[in-house]
Amino acid sequence: MMSPRITFYHAPNSRSGGTFSLLEELGVDYDLHLVNLKSGEQRQSAYRAINPMGKVPAIRHGEALITEQPAVFLYLADLYPEAGLAPAIDDPLRGPYLRWMVYYGSCFEPAIVDRSQQRDPAPPSTSPYGTWDDVLNTLALQLAKGPYLLGERFTAVDVLWGGALHWTTMFHLVPETPEIRAYIDRVITRPAMQRAAAKDAEFAAQQAA
Repeated sequence: MMSPRITFYHAPNSRSGGTFSLLEELGVDYDLHLVNLKSGEQRQSAYRAINPMGKVPAIRHGEALITEQPAVFLYLADLYPEAGLAPAIDDPLRGPYLRWMVYYGSCFEPAIVDRSQQRDPAPPSTSPYGTWDDVLNTLALQLAKGPYLLGERFTAVDVLWGGALHWTTMFHLVPETPEIRAYIDRVITRPAMQRAAAKDAEFAAQQAA
């Protein structure tokens, strides 16, 4: 039985750019629904029926609706195992893969939001990430094992982190150390990542017109 096509809800120049890049890396067909954040489409009832939080990315696969970027990544990479972007459940890399996928949302994003707002983290007993130095040093130690987050193997987790670090270094939220810069360049220069970036620029121009 043929699997239903993915419907991908995406807004140009947003966090869903990571999912766009992942779909390009997977090389699969999908239906694209562009969400116009500038017009407030994400706050209207039609889109809130997809994601009540009014955020992108979101995907629909048959009757399943998946939101939250790490969950979307995990779902898609497992759905298309032939692409080799997700270690199998019995692969020793599966645990580290899950760790770094979830670390992005549970530690890195909250830390980045606090840093962008120039806020101190909550006290250690309640902070979801500890301190900014904790987050950055943990990431730096892993990148030092390179060339990718899981060592020699490129996976979906690199699509997530490569794009995220690209944006956060551009906005000077993450220091552009030589190690981080080299990692970003290894990821964003991949042909699939370049295709996604070019298409996204076209979508952004269309919405701005």
